[in-house]
Amino acid sequence: MLNTFVINKNDIGEELRFEPNYYYYSKILKEINIKKGIRFSQLGDIADKISDGEHSHIPRQKSKGVRYLYGRNIKEGSINFDPISDIPYISEENYNNFKRIHLKDNDILLTIVGTIGKSAIYKQKYDGKAGIPRHIAKITLDKKSEITAEFITAFFRTKVGKWQLHNITTGNIQPLLSIKNIKTLDIPKVTEQLMTDVTRLEKKQMELNSESISLIEEAKKVFLDNIKIEKNNNNKKYYSENISSFINNDLLTPAYLYPKYTAPVKKMSETFETINLGDIVDIKKGNETGSDNYIDYIKKKDGDIPFIRTSDIVNYEIDFFPDYYIPKEVNDELKQKLLPGDILYTNDGKIGLVAMLTEEDNVIIQSHIKRLRLNNNSKKLNITKEYLFLVLTTKEIARYQAKRFTVIQSTIPTISNRILNIKIPIIQKDSIKKITEIIKKAYDKKNERKKILKESLKLIENIFDKN
Repeated sequence: MLNTFVINKNDIGEELRFEPNYYYYSKILKEINIKKGIRFSQLGDIADKISDGEHSHIPRQKSKGVRYLYGRNIKEGSINFDPISDIPYISEENYNNFKRIHLKDNDILLTIVGTIGKSAIYKQKYDGKAGIPRHIAKITLDKKSEITAEFITAFFRTKVGKWQLHNITTGNIQPLLSIKNIKTLDIPKVTEQLMTDVTRLEKKQMELNSESISLIEEAKKVFLDNIKIEKNNNNKKYYSENISSFINNDLLTPAYLYPKYTAPVKKMSETFETINLGDIVDIKKGNETGSDNYIDYIKKKDGDIPFIRTSDIVNYEIDFFPDYYIPKEVNDELKQKLLPGDILYTNDGKIGLVAMLTEEDNVIIQSHIKRLRLNNNSKKLNITKEYLFLVLTTKEIARYQAKRFTVIQSTIPTISNRILNIKIPIIQKDSIKKITEIIKKAYDKKNERKKILKESLKLIENIFDKN
């Protein structure tokens, strides 16, 4: 259905903006909410400082240092550290030299270049010492502000919040949210009780997010302690092999026999029985629905289904607020029938990101993602979905194998069906049980977090939905 509204000539200001989105919030939606009795404060009036990060180039490094975030690391309500494509650090010296990148606890981080309007709160105890580039804005609230950082980030996830962010975005080729425009954002004034409730929920979801990630790291340690793979510090980029080494293989890529990638699996196989992934799982590839079916958040209906792309796998789970949604009827036609406990594995582009679905996840996945579900053979070997998930997240075992099997298809890296050849170790039964219990706890927390995110969002949206 086509929505129409009229804007007077006098409403067109110095910006000379002619996009409908620009006026829909300021001239239509805001007026509707004011008539409902809702009042607003401008963000610039309750903030002590709003600025972006460093504009000049700071060299990144893979070795330990200070975290230097990418815009893509900011997701709704959390900061994501991507183990596949991030070069995550800068030196301590550069951190000290570039004061503009520094963050304080409770700073609101907001993506302002490219992907617009994703927000999270920085907490050093959860995220470590970190800095930001110009793609991210930081909002430090006035200490006297009665509106909390937690409430603001939750509000940015509502449709009214998203409409505003779209409303003030500029840029022809690359969307841009300027600091000047951010200061004009309207933040609703709500009751003290609602502010308290949303703030409490948001603090809880951040805590659960951190606890779930810590549990996964704990399970990784149990696994690596069992297989006793020594860290390989040999970073030589060259090696030599006899041509006979390739006779029985269909890959002639440098990575296939690279000792750094082959040594851990060889060592593991000397100690434990292994089985190929393809022997213990049923695999189904996702679907491409076509961009014509993409619906963004502010236009989605209640029945529309989240569409999960590789960029939507975040902190070992799927993003609860992905970029796009798909009409329910398209989902019904594709019949992917994903279930809680299904493991998702990215097999094209950014290869090797892993997530497991929770009870709260009802999604559709793109073709660059494979769904893995344990078959009956896995039960005979005492392999659980939690254990398999954990093995697939480990760099030394699964990710190195994935690198061996990766080829470039046209311009996109792919592992294709060679994912079936990834070897999974069958470690002691007690250790598998321990890992399973830890991962179950981690995903119970992830599921609870998603319930809280939904509750927090509903509390704020209810004030706009009232008659």
